[in-house]
Amino acid sequence: MGLADQVGSRLKELRTGRGLSLSELARRSAIGKGTLSELETGRRNPTLETLYALTRALDVPLSSVLNVDEPVRVSGEAVDAYLTEKFENAEAVTEVFRIRIRAHAHQRSAAHAPGTEERIVVLTGTAQVGPADSPQLVRPGEQAHWAADVPHVYGAPSEDVEAVLFVRYPAAAPSPA
Repeated sequence: MGLADQVGSRLKELRTGRGLSLSELARRSAIGKGTLSELETGRRNPTLETLYALTRALDVPLSSVLNVDEPVRVSGEAVDAYLTEKFENAEAVTEVFRIRIRAHAHQRSAAHAPGTEERIVVLTGTAQVGPADSPQLVRPGEQAHWAADVPHVYGAPSEDVEAVLFVRYPAAAPSPA
């Protein structure tokens, strides 16, 4: 099963499991209804930004629509990401990505769920990452940490950046009985 099919079937399962119509998920995520329909039927490959918008609207981590056992590349405006690990316990879901930030590219990411945090460890190149209003430069061997429940950015001012990204989502509060 390819990325489009895998993500499409999982998005539809999550949407219908929450009793949401295509129109309602499209409204909540600011993704067009036609685009959402094409994603769910596997006729369109999702971008990283689209997946984050949809998983945020569904209130689930990105890894909920990706398969850790068969890492695939998901790309955005500046970032190529491979989900390599997912750890889950009562406190949080932590996703581990191997990422590449393309040279001279810049990507703005929308806020994730409240309490979400990100940490990057740069392997090569110099990254510009963190809150959109105060990004920092991170060089090889260095790391940075920021709250990801606000808009944040990824950039590579001069050359490709290779890094490991950790995204930690707090566990969802239990539903009232």
